[in-house]
Amino acid sequence: MNLTQEDWVSQLNTDPNAVILDVRTENEFSEGIIANAINIDINSGQQFVNAIEALDKEKNYFIYCRSGMRSAKACEIMNQLGFENAYNLTGGIMEWEGEVVAP
Repeated sequence: MNLTQEDWVSQLNTDPNAVILDVRTENEFSEGIIANAINIDINSGQQFVNAIEALDKEKNYFIYCRSGMRSAKACEIMNQLGFENAYNLTGGIMEWEGEVVAP
């Protein structure tokens, strides 16, 4: 599900089951992240799928990338794997107005 930054943040901040996923490359991740994000590179193919499958399906996943395209794809993949709550940050970190921290 695509969410605006405002909706993504407000849901994230009120969700005790929230997990933030950054699906960018390791290099992009090292340039700065949304606090507490876990990096799982969507471009890593089967490794990405294996890492996603190891996650708790009971949690709610807030996903972002650079522009929102890869994270939208990650949400689709997660839905196919049986995750019900995967939320894409529309516009990605490029349009993020919140704090960016070092990983």
